[in-house]
This record gives sequence, structure tokens and C-alpha cells, in this order.
Amino acid sequence: MVYIILIGYIALTFLSSLLGKKEKEDTPESYFLANRGLGVIALFFTLIATNFSAFFFLGFAGEGYRIGYSYYAMMGVGTTFTALSFYWIGSKAWKLGKAKGYITPVEMIYDQSGSVFLKWMYLSVMVLFTFPYLALQPIGAGYLLESITDGQISYFLGASLLTIFIIIYVFIGGMKSVASTDVKQGVMMIILMLAAVWVITSQLGGITEANQQVFEMKPELFSRSGADNYFTPQKWLSLCLLWICCVPMFPQLFMRFFISKDMQGLKTTSVLYAAIPMFLFLCPVVIGVLGHLSFPDLVGKEADQILPMMLVEHSPEWFYTLVMTGALAAFMSTLDSQLLALSTIVTRDVFVPFRGGAEKTDFKLQVGVGKVLVAVFALVGLAIAYQPFDTIFDIAKMAFSGLAVLFPTTMAILYWKKVNPTVCAISILLGECIVVGAYFDIWSTDWMMGLGSALVAVLLSTILIVFGSLIFNHENEF
Repeated sequence: MVYIILIGYIALTFLSSLLGKKEKEDTPESYFLANRGLGVIALFFTLIATNFSAFFFLGFAGEGYRIGYSYYAMMGVGTTFTALSFYWIGSKAWKLGKAKGYITPVEMIYDQSGSVFLKWMYLSVMVLFTFPYLALQPIGAGYLLESITDGQISYFLGASLLTIFIIIYVFIGGMKSVASTDVKQGVMMIILMLAAVWVITSQLGGITEANQQVFEMKPELFSRSGADNYFTPQKWLSLCLLWICCVPMFPQLFMRFFISKDMQGLKTTSVLYAAIPMFLFLCPVVIGVLGHLSFPDLVGKEADQILPMMLVEHSPEWFYTLVMTGALAAFMSTLDSQLLALSTIVTRDVFVPFRGGAEKTDFKLQVGVGKVLVAVFALVGLAIAYQPFDTIFDIAKMAFSGLAVLFPTTMAILYWKKVNPTVCAISILLGECIVVGAYFDIWSTDWMMGLGSALVAVLLSTILIVFGSLIFNHENEF
């Protein structure tokens, strides 16, 4: 039964990728941006499916187990307000992309600023800090396939199989294939996650009874600060604001701003996006909290597997296989988009200029290079996944923090004509030093007064951009 469902899902995804191949045209915009023609439904589900990944399925459940319901409150509020930054950045990016033909965010930043220094700084951060989040998808796939096949497919074999399959269908149809599969994967993910909560809580005597039992065992999981007083007010605020700054900076999400059919579709998608996290994010956290009833002694990274463990424990084989296939759909929809986005950026912003520009680099060569890079980046992500170095949440937070530093520069370039691009590049370097130094304990973070390093980096970068640009105008860069 397990293998029948898995093979059936793979066949459905492959047919979707063939549809993308049938409809694509021989231009960079058709392969990389689906001809800038996605309507509201397709755009909404490709955003949802791309953003809700292994971090959502496994990371949320793991943090629910470790911290409690306060984690949901933070994620629900923070991600809902991400719709604001989607609109601020997305609306401006869409207009510029439509008018000037931008395909990547780096193209837009470079053309609007005219600074080679800023281009390379922006590109480097966008690529390097996407890799940890990219690696989460094969990590999640490895955990799930090992769990639902009872170890017949090992962790790393499962991670490798997912990676290889995604390489194949991204090769076939580009963004059209990715968007086509994302709609199906997004719908499947939402339905199955809701069903998983219902089935598990039913087996535990109902959601009220199950929560009451956990409350008697671990009342701290129901507190505002969470277990071990994890959420200080400063940390809660820092993480809420982090999502607003970082989520649009992921290249796979930023490029979605260019593919909307029209401005109204982008606005409608932003509004719809705001509504989803408030109810959907609760589902894996509930399963994680209730996991204490069945598996009370998990520690560290073990808690990241609580969702598949609860499904195997409390649902029939066909059902948990179906739900875990939905989770695989989420991992795939994120990984395929990340690979396509990264390969597009390096192709368009490194290879094409090296060849002398777009007019000297034909479409087939661009796509060919992009496909090679998809395979290369997929293997890099798989190598990182071989031996995960932290919990899913901490790996994701590192990626989020690094990308958040790009937010002040992006807003400044889009909305402030007198911004100094060299100052922006220096602000990015400063921000990344703060984030990386804090993550690897290179220096003390006591001076941050309990705030997260990403928020501190964003605030200091913003201050530097504002005052630096006022002192050194665009015409007199230093």
C-alpha cells in the first residue's frame, strides 16, 4: 500500500511536468517565469506550496513538541504580516519587471542601482543563505520515507530519491512545470494536514481531552513564554518581525512577484496569503504538543520526527502514507522552486554577463546552463543533508536571518531615488557579520539586549543606509 500511493503520486507529478513542457515557449521568460502569465489561483497556490516546506511540516511539529502553543502564536502572527512585505516589494517589483523585463531580483537591483559592488553582494547573500533552507527539503524527505517504509528506504536514500526526481521534472518544463505541480501540491497539503489533525485527535479521545491530558503533564507548553521560558518578549518580537523581512527575500518567492499576470492578481494573492497561516499553522503544532502523550521523552533533533511518528502510531497505513505523501509534496514544491530560482540567478546574473550579454547568449544555451546548475545545486543541498548539523528550526532560522539583511536594501532601492548603492552593499556586509557572528558564537550577543541577531542586523543596516545615503549621495559614492 505504501509504495502504491508513493508511485501513484510520483506519476501524477510527472504528468504535471509534461503539461509544463507542452505549454512552454522558447524564450527565457517562458522557461524561467512561465511567460509572466499566472492567474490568482495558480499564483496563490505556488506561493503557498513554495513557502510551506519541511520547515512547516516537521519543523513546526518539532517546535510544538519542544516549546508549545506559543510557537504557533509567534509563527501565525509573524507570517500573516508577511503579506504586507509581499505587497510592498511585490507590487513595485511586478511593475518594474513588466516594464524592463527583469527575470531575477539581482537583475532588478543591479539595473536600478547601477552598482556592480551591490550586485555581487546581493547575489552572494541570496544564493549562500538559500542553501541551508534548500537542504531542509531532502532532510525532511529522508525522515519521512524512512518512517513510512519502516526503514526499508533509509534516511539518505530517501533524500537522494527526492532530489533526483525533482531534478528530472524541473529539467522538463521549467517554471511552468513547477507552477503546475505547485497547485496540486498546495491543495493536497492543506487538505491532508487538516485531516491529520482530525484523525490523530480522534484517536486520542478528542482535541479537548487530549490537550487536557498534556496540560496536566506539561502546563508550560500552554504558557505565553513556552517551555523553559523560551519566548522572552524580545525574542517573540524579533521572530515576528523576522518573517516580515526575510520571507520575500527568498529568491524562489521573490521571483513569484514577476510571474503574476497582472497587478490585481498580485494584490489578491497577498490578501489571501494573510489568511492561511492563522489556521493552517496550528495543525502541525497541535500534533507536536499532543506528541507528549505517545512519545514523552524525545530530545533535541528527535522531536523533528514527531509528526510522522504520531501518524504511524495513531492512523492506518493507507492514511499516514497519504498524509506523508502530502508532506513530500510540500518538500518538493519548495525544493523545485529553490533550484530553479538559484539556477536562474546564476545563469542570468553570472553566466550571461560573462558571455557578453543576453543578445549574445541564446535561449537554448541559457536553459542548458540553468539545467546543469539545477543538478549542481541539488547535489550541494543533498551533501548538506547527509549529516544535519542542527534542528530543522535552527537551520531554517539561520537561512532566514541571513536573507532578512537584504530587506532594507531592497526597500531602499525600490522606493528611495537618492539611496547610495555602495552604502547599501556595506550595510549588507555589516548585517551578515552580525548574523553569522551571533550564530557561530564568534562574539557575545549581550549588547543586543535580548533581541534576535537578525532584527539587530536589519535595524543597524537600515540606520546605515539612511544616514550613509544622506551624507554620500548617489553621484558621490565612496
